[in-house]
Amino acid sequence: MRMLEGKVAVITGAGRGIGRGIALHMASQGARVLVNDLGGSVHGEGQDPRVAEEVAEEIRAAGGQAAACTETVATWEGGRKIIRAALESFGRVDILVNNAGILRDRFIWRMSEEEWDAVLRVHLHGSFFCTRAVAPHLKQQRSGRILFVTSTAGFIGTQAQANYGAAKMGMVGLCRNAALEMQRYQVTANCIAPFAWTRIPASIPCATEAVAESVNRLFAGMTPGDVAPLASFLASNPAEGITGQIFGVRGKEIYLFDQPRVLRSLHRAEGWSPEELAAVLEPSFRTHLTPLDDSTTFFTWKALT
Repeated sequence: MRMLEGKVAVITGAGRGIGRGIALHMASQGARVLVNDLGGSVHGEGQDPRVAEEVAEEIRAAGGQAAACTETVATWEGGRKIIRAALESFGRVDILVNNAGILRDRFIWRMSEEEWDAVLRVHLHGSFFCTRAVAPHLKQQRSGRILFVTSTAGFIGTQAQANYGAAKMGMVGLCRNAALEMQRYQVTANCIAPFAWTRIPASIPCATEAVAESVNRLFAGMTPGDVAPLASFLASNPAEGITGQIFGVRGKEIYLFDQPRVLRSLHRAEGWSPEELAAVLEPSFRTHLTPLDDSTTFFTWKALT
């Protein structure tokens, strides 16, 4: 028996890239799939209903069951309509994959309110709107899986992506809270931080042709399809004991991220003055302070400044 037989999966941003890979894989594992995608550009502009429908048709051609939905995740009503579409098409919902995303890259000193808000609306607000819409159904049936596609841009950092990083880190917090609140109803929530060559990293310009070739070699073998098996497993019954976690996928490698915890503490009964902290804090914490890791220096950000 396939691992997702009889289950219904709602996957946002499923028309391309990682979302498409997850949709196809979950369908191959027996899930009925609602393929949600507005069909816009990587920057969230425009709309093309064929994008979602083409993936749904691909699933049906392979013998699966799928329906397309072009509602936006970026509004309260859009999130409700997406879940309603799954209920109308298949009668239930078991799995939600919050994957939809866009980019509006800009250095923080030049980022506009619209660039900030657009990314937060899709990634973070959209994940909440869809999770909020599906949660009562999962709670009532006392089963379900919620997945959030996050990014190391949030909990490690990168350049010119303060909006994207903040949204992706916010999704980690949303996931943790959803996991805690829903665990009594046998509903799990987990994050996946993928490394894969999709149109999102491909949209970032490289400094030179030689650098572009290096980037292509770096991402070679890191396909959207590599992310899908982990998503399908976390959505399955055997993953019932795993919740509130952050997983990473890089090519054929799967790993588990640590989460924030106290590394070391300082205590003084009389409290602290800034001068006293200046004398002891850095020497005491030196070996535990995490340096910034700029792993994106091969990209050029000139156009974004």
